[in-house]
Amino acid sequence: MTQQAHPHSDHACCAAASGPASNKAPKTVKDDPSADALYTCPMHPEIRQSTPGSCPICGMALERSGLPTGEEPDNPELRDFKRRFFVGVALTLPVLLLAMGPMLGLPIRDWLGTSFALWLEMLLATPVIFYSGWVFLKRGAISFKTGHLNMFSLIAIGVLAAWGFSVVAVLAPEVFPPGFRGADGHVGVYFEAGAVIVVLVLLGQILELGARDRTGAALSALLDLAAKQALVIRADGREEMIAIEDVAVGDHLRVRPGEKVPADGVVIEGRSSVDESMITGEAVPVEKTAGDPVTGATLNGTGALVIEAKRIGEDSTLSQIVEMVANARRSRAPIQKLADAVAGKFVPAVIGASVLAFMAWAVFGPSPAYAYALVSAIAVLIIACPCALGLATPMSIMTATGRGAEAGVLIRNAEALERFARVDILILDKTGTLTEGHPRLVGIEAGADYKEQDLLHFAASLERGSEHPLAEAIVKGAMDRGHELSKTVDFEAITGKGVKGRVDDHDIALGTALLLDDLGLKAGDWSARADARRDEGETVMFVVIDGAVAGLVRVADPVKESTPAALTALHELGFRIVMATGDHQRTAKAVAGKLGIDDIRAEVLPEDKARIIKDFQAQGHRVAMAGDGVNDAPALAQADVGIAMGTGADVAIESAGITLVKGDLNGIVRARRLALATMRNIRQNLFFAFIYNGLGVPVAAGVLYPFFGFLLSPMVAAAAMSLSSVSVIANALRLRTARL
Repeated sequence: MTQQAHPHSDHACCAAASGPASNKAPKTVKDDPSADALYTCPMHPEIRQSTPGSCPICGMALERSGLPTGEEPDNPELRDFKRRFFVGVALTLPVLLLAMGPMLGLPIRDWLGTSFALWLEMLLATPVIFYSGWVFLKRGAISFKTGHLNMFSLIAIGVLAAWGFSVVAVLAPEVFPPGFRGADGHVGVYFEAGAVIVVLVLLGQILELGARDRTGAALSALLDLAAKQALVIRADGREEMIAIEDVAVGDHLRVRPGEKVPADGVVIEGRSSVDESMITGEAVPVEKTAGDPVTGATLNGTGALVIEAKRIGEDSTLSQIVEMVANARRSRAPIQKLADAVAGKFVPAVIGASVLAFMAWAVFGPSPAYAYALVSAIAVLIIACPCALGLATPMSIMTATGRGAEAGVLIRNAEALERFARVDILILDKTGTLTEGHPRLVGIEAGADYKEQDLLHFAASLERGSEHPLAEAIVKGAMDRGHELSKTVDFEAITGKGVKGRVDDHDIALGTALLLDDLGLKAGDWSARADARRDEGETVMFVVIDGAVAGLVRVADPVKESTPAALTALHELGFRIVMATGDHQRTAKAVAGKLGIDDIRAEVLPEDKARIIKDFQAQGHRVAMAGDGVNDAPALAQADVGIAMGTGADVAIESAGITLVKGDLNGIVRARRLALATMRNIRQNLFFAFIYNGLGVPVAAGVLYPFFGFLLSPMVAAAAMSLSSVSVIANALRLRTARL
C-alpha cells in the first residue's frame, strides 16, 4: 500500500515507545524483499526497517507490516513497558509516602530526619526516571536532535527539570536563593512528581499498546477461522486428510456436514447450505450446488460437498481480507492533516507557555516564588502532551476497519473511508449491482423468413464466443432447449454494441441499435416491438442475418430481492442515486421507475462511465461508483470512492477504495453507516483533544490561582494527560459495537 509521507507529523507520538534499543539510528530498508519481517511507522510509512525499534521522526513504536501469522510472539514493547511500569510503581510508592506522608498524618520525615528522607527520595526516584522513563528521555533527545518536537520532548523536559532541580536541592541547597526555601529552610524537591509522571505516562502507553494489540489479535483470530486440515480425494478415489498448507490448486476436496470449507473453490458435486456470515456479515445460510463458488473458512451445513480448490494460501479471500484490513489500519485519513498542522506548532508553543508561566510566577508569585514557578512550568509541559491529539484519528481508523471487515465491508485505506462519508452522488451499474447479474433468456421473436428456433440457434452459436452475462443467458437458454450449437468463424466483439461473425455460412450479427447503425441498417417495425419489451424492463437485441434484421432476442435480469429496501436506505443516508447502464434508454427507465432511482445514464459505453463521473465532479459533487466488471475499473478509479462488488473481477477490486465481500447494495448501506460513524467518532476525539489542551494549559499555568488559590500539581497534570488518552481510546473502541 502506498501512503504519503508526512515528515512533520509529530502529533501521534504518544503511541507506544519501544523497549531497549540501540542508540544508533536504525538502518532503514527501501522495499527490501529479502527482509523476513518489515517494520514500519503507522504515521510515517517511509520509515521501514527489518528489526523492531522506534520511528526517528516521531518516536512511535514501529509496527510489523504484512499479515499476522497467528503465531505472533508477545509484543516486545508491551512486555518491556509492563516491566518498566511495575519497577516504577514499586519504587514510586515509597517516594510518595515520604513526600506526602505529612499530608496523610504520617510524620515519616520526622521519624527518618528531613535530610535522610530527601536522600532516600533521590535514591528511589532516580531509577524510576532513568530506567522506567529511559525510553521517553531518549526519544525526547532524538526529537530535539532531529527538530521534530513531540510529546517526548515535553515529557523529557518536564521530568528532567523536576529531577534535576531536586537533585541540586539535595546535593547543594546553598546554591538556591532564599526565594526557593520553605519555612523550615529546606529547598522543596519534586522527586515524587517526576516519578509519578513517568509511571502515569507508562500506564497510558500500556493501555494504548494493549488496544493496538487487540486489533492485531482480531486479525490473527480472523485468520484462525480457516480450516487446519482438508480431506483430499486422490485420482484413484482414495481419500486422505492433509494439512491445509499442502492443498494445491485443482485438488478435489470433500467437505463433510458441519466442517469448514478448506479453500476457495467451486462445488463439483453435492448440495448443502453454507454459513458465510464470517465473510459477508449475512446470517442466512446460502444454498450451494454444482457450479457455485464457495469461500474458505465458511461453515458447511447438513449436506456434503465436493469442491475443486481454486485459490489457496495468500490468494484466498480470507487472507486478502486480513491483508486489506491490516493495511487500512496503518493508513492515514486526510482529516489527520488538521491534527498534523496543530501539533507541528503546538509543542513549541507549549514550551514557550511553560517559560512564560515560570517567569510570571517568579516575578509575581507568592513566596517561595521560584518553587511555584517551577511547579507551574512543569505542569504546563506535562498536561500539554499531545497524545490525545495523536490518538484521535488512528484509534478510530483501526477500530472501524476491523468492524467493517466483520460486516463484509473492506476498507482499502482511511482516505476512502473519510471520502465516502462526504459523497453525495452514488452511481450504480445495473447488471450485477441492482440485478442478480445472471440474466435469463425470456423470449425470441422471428420475422416471416425464419423460425424462432433458427434465430436462437444462430444467436447462441455466435454468442458462445463472448463472456458477457447476456451472452451466457442466450447460450444457456439455447442449451436448455436442446440446441446443438455450431462453430463460429470470424468472431468479433464490438464493445458496448454487440457481436458479429459467421455461422453455418451465414453472416450473423447480434446487438443494440448502435450495432445496426454501424452496419448501415434500419430496425423498421422491429424498433416499436423492441421498445414495448424495453418498457417491461427487458433487454432486447436485434438479430441480423445476411445483412437484414431477422428478429429479436429478449433477455431479462431480475432485480435482487435486497435492492428496493437498500435503495430506500441509501436515499435516507443522503445519496442521490444514478444508474449507469449499457441498456437502452427505455429499459433503463423501466427499471429506474420501479426502483425509485433519481437519474439514469443509458446506452453507456464502458469509457463513458468515467466521463460521467468527471462531469459530476466538475459540478462540485463528490461521487462514488459501484461496479463489478473489468470494464468498470476506469470508472472506479476516477470516482472519489470506488466500490467493488465482491462478486466481480479482480481488476475492479484493485481499482476500488471499498470492497463488498457480498455483492449487494446492503453492503453499501453498511459502508456508508460505518464511514459516517467513524468520521463522527474522529471529530469527537479531536474535539476532546483540542478542548482538553485548550483548557489544560491555562489551568496548569495557574490562571485559577488568583481566584481560587488552586495550582495544578505536575502529578495531577500527568494523570489528566493519561486520562485524556484513555478517554480517546475508549471513545474510538465504541465503533466496535456500531450498528451497521
